[in-house]
Amino acid sequence: MTPVLHPHDLAENLTSGEDVKIFLTDALESGDAGFIAHAMGIAARAQGMSDIARETGLAREALYRSLTAEGNPTLKSVLAVLTALGLKLSAVPVDATPARKRAPAQK
Repeated sequence: MTPVLHPHDLAENLTSGEDVKIFLTDALESGDAGFIAHAMGIAARAQGMSDIARETGLAREALYRSLTAEGNPTLKSVLAVLTALGLKLSAVPVDATPARKRAPAQK
């Protein structure tokens, strides 16, 4: 007998602000823009996309489109969604590698 697999919505597991913080911190550490946008979409759905849209002033449909692996949310949207989720961005060192050995920042 072939096992039956059922889809699982990760948003169902994000039941607290701490869960969302850990989930998005992990996504941000990946450095993958598509993964980050997708994770933000999951977190926004967990809190309620309509609520996020209302708090950010952004259209719910636009949020659904931009907060996907293929989406490309603006920095303004990212900051607004994070604020609505009770979070903010901060800068931390990438690693202990001396700056002269790291790849130069792109302009």
